[in-house]
Amino acid sequence: MDTFLFTSESVNEGHPDKLCDQISDAILDACLEQDPESIVDFETCTKSDMVTVIGEITTMDYEKIVRDTCREIGYLSPEVGLDAYNCKVLIIIEQQSLEIAEIVHGHLAKKPEEIGAGDQGHMFGYATDETPELMPVSHVLAQGGAIVPIRVHTVLISTQHDKTVTNEQIWRDLEEHVIKPVIPSKYLDDKTILRFNPLSRFLNGGPHEDAGKIIVNTYGGWGAHGGGAFSGKDPTKVHRSGAYIARQVAKSVVALGLARRCIVQLSYAIGMPEPLSVFVDTYGTGKLSDKDIQELIKENFDFRPGMIAINLDLKRGGNFRYQKTAAYGHFG
Repeated sequence: MDTFLFTSESVNEGHPDKLCDQISDAILDACLEQDPESIVDFETCTKSDMVTVIGEITTMDYEKIVRDTCREIGYLSPEVGLDAYNCKVLIIIEQQSLEIAEIVHGHLAKKPEEIGAGDQGHMFGYATDETPELMPVSHVLAQGGAIVPIRVHTVLISTQHDKTVTNEQIWRDLEEHVIKPVIPSKYLDDKTILRFNPLSRFLNGGPHEDAGKIIVNTYGGWGAHGGGAFSGKDPTKVHRSGAYIARQVAKSVVALGLARRCIVQLSYAIGMPEPLSVFVDTYGTGKLSDKDIQELIKENFDFRPGMIAINLDLKRGGNFRYQKTAAYGHFG
């Protein structure tokens, strides 16, 4: 039987991209809690001791949410890249274009099934029977969940640290407090490679040093990823809601035993409720043909954005609901 190596990556809530996603979704949570029909579509970016929020949002106290989120994550001083209390917060917020608002958010006078997509593009959902949560094993392992591999070949961890801590102490602590609690000993052997902080020292991190993670939010490199990020978008933005329903569909196909692996692609045109296309691939593992499975999917799932929002309860904010997905992953 052929074997192969496949790598998945995870970053924790303190990573600059996760910081940005959590700020975006903390604002989204607050908007939806205040008004479930909120228009929200924006991005957050950060650099040394600065956070910028750019996009289209309904009105509220953005700066307080930005500072509260940074503080809760632990960015409390310039030494770690960001001081929640004193960093520069730049807010550039505009109203949505009248053309889009008329086509999509004129939905306040429409029935849910008539609401058009708030953006155009394509998105994917993926599922596999490798783990109980129907997620790829390498991604689940990277995220710290239950696993079913043959063995673990290599573990790489890069972590920022205080200048007073020795490499030896870091390596001991990572092995004892991170690897052992997450990876069962039966998957580790004397050939497993452990690599910690390959640059030897990692004193500067956070917004000083890094940005640019997106695949860690989905399936760890398995399946595929569409063209848009998730955080900071209300349910009419199909880059998010479409990816959510595509995951539910793929998960249902695998959970029902129709296939061992499944990927679902959707595509939308802005302002149109129905998707332009629905594509299904079971990688040759289906008990039925992909065409037959696709027909079953079309018969049993509603891909219109307004109905996705209702069926998946996506208009409810507050209680860090969306912010949790931004920190620890959207699926699984």
